[in-house]
Amino acid sequence: MSKKGAIIGASTVLVVAVVAAVCVVSFKNGGSNDGKGDGELSTSVKSIKSFCQPVDYKETCESTLEQTAGNATSPSDLAKAIFKATSERIEQAVKESTLLNDLKNDPRTSGALNDCKELLDYAIDDLKETFDKLGGFEMSNFKRAVDDLRTWLSSALTYQETCLDGFENATSTDASEKMSNALKSSQELTENILAIVDQFGETLANLDFSSFSRRLLGDDGVPGWMSEQKRRLLQVSPGAKEFKPDVTVAADGSGDFKTINEALAKVPTKTTGTYVMHVKAGTYKEYVSVPRNVTNLVMIGDGKTKTIITGNKSFMLNITTKDTATMEAIGNGFFMRGIGVENTAGAKNHQAVALRVQSDQSVFYDCQFDGYQDTLYTHTSRQYYRDCTITGTIDFIFGNAQVVFQNCLIQVRRCMDNQQNIVTAQGRKEKRSAGGTVIHNCTIEPHEEFKADAGKFKTFLGRPWKEYSRTLYIQSDIGGFIDPQGWLPWLGDFGLSTCYYAEVENRGAGADMSKRAKWRGVKAVTYQQALQKYTVERFIQGQQWIPKFGVPFIPGLLPQEQSGRIH
Repeated sequence: MSKKGAIIGASTVLVVAVVAAVCVVSFKNGGSNDGKGDGELSTSVKSIKSFCQPVDYKETCESTLEQTAGNATSPSDLAKAIFKATSERIEQAVKESTLLNDLKNDPRTSGALNDCKELLDYAIDDLKETFDKLGGFEMSNFKRAVDDLRTWLSSALTYQETCLDGFENATSTDASEKMSNALKSSQELTENILAIVDQFGETLANLDFSSFSRRLLGDDGVPGWMSEQKRRLLQVSPGAKEFKPDVTVAADGSGDFKTINEALAKVPTKTTGTYVMHVKAGTYKEYVSVPRNVTNLVMIGDGKTKTIITGNKSFMLNITTKDTATMEAIGNGFFMRGIGVENTAGAKNHQAVALRVQSDQSVFYDCQFDGYQDTLYTHTSRQYYRDCTITGTIDFIFGNAQVVFQNCLIQVRRCMDNQQNIVTAQGRKEKRSAGGTVIHNCTIEPHEEFKADAGKFKTFLGRPWKEYSRTLYIQSDIGGFIDPQGWLPWLGDFGLSTCYYAEVENRGAGADMSKRAKWRGVKAVTYQQALQKYTVERFIQGQQWIPKFGVPFIPGLLPQEQSGRIH
């Protein structure tokens, strides 16, 4: 089955059942008939209206299904039809980007069009993943299936939005408008599917599946039904795991290859087990991309200040922000330890990414990411960073991944004289998206080069890049150089009432919240609320996949009386 072929296969039964289950609830509740009596509507139209009841874009949902679902009336058939239609709309947008080649009258427009073709392929992949990878789940594991669905659908939405972001500074407004129109319905349909999954998740929370199977142990070896406190006591954070290299890279010629890219070309694709690449100490002047079909790759360096991958691409080269990255981690299940990645373009060259990550269930341990503006692009999917150092100036942690930073050192560098520093710019555009940035038990401080001048520049915790931007600082040490307002507007009142910003039990001279911004989007979140939703276990389901790498992690939160950083 090709990537862009039919997306419904034999293994889709469970996911169709997932979507259908909530639709059945909607059907039983009567749906909406827009004031018309049952006798005035055909069975198929009534079915479509009931199916589309929980979504945000009802007109798009109903008109699409009326055109594509034929006389289908069952929730399963309608679910198949809406997934297929969404994928086909994105495929059409890919074709649109090819047809627009004659409009690429500047390098940035050309780059945006090329990005669209790549990113929309990822969106189609993630829609297909939503079906193909979930076959075989038992009823007791449906909750985990819903978490995966939310992640992949949110990623598909983000890829479509990133495609359009590439045109922001392009000369061709015609190309931008045409791509926006081409993606309008597919974005609405993807968000509609996410709405259906959300309602299913709420329905699921009220159901008891104990009759279907026994209570199973979680992947961390701890019973899933245990209380949060008991789970924390039982779960032992593992030590660093030793990996036996399958291949060794050494710049001095003492390994199997001299460059990372030479070694990457030989890595087997779509592996279910780990493949380990040891990158010896040295400076690697190359642009590295771990492609989509390279899964479960492990890259181990000799230390984050000893094994360095370096580049200097920037926005000033007339390329899109995405394409400035020194390194990209795309293939799922990626793990990196003891490596530094840098972009040396400097503050004067504006957007210049060191690392871009879209790898689902990826882990970065004891690594360092150095840059200025846009250092770390946490683009999509579930990501975990432990004991890492991130440096930068403006929006230097940005993107729409579900990401948790734990025990990390976040250092602000000196921006240009006419600038101010912002640590985060989270990019959640849709209210149902799973994306968000959680900074837990970290330290936010001035970089050594900035300490003497920190009082001369304003530094903020974050600003709303997209309308539903979501960022939380939890139990972290916030330096006194952070502006008392805490949060900075993006432009005017954009996103100020729809964003979700919170600080929970932080410490340090900059943690005083008495003078914080009073926007509607700045929330008062309690310890218990954060514990229920914004932890490694709850927000990224990390207890299911982090332990295999031997990386220590805190599944919940530190006890409320705890103080100081814990390693």
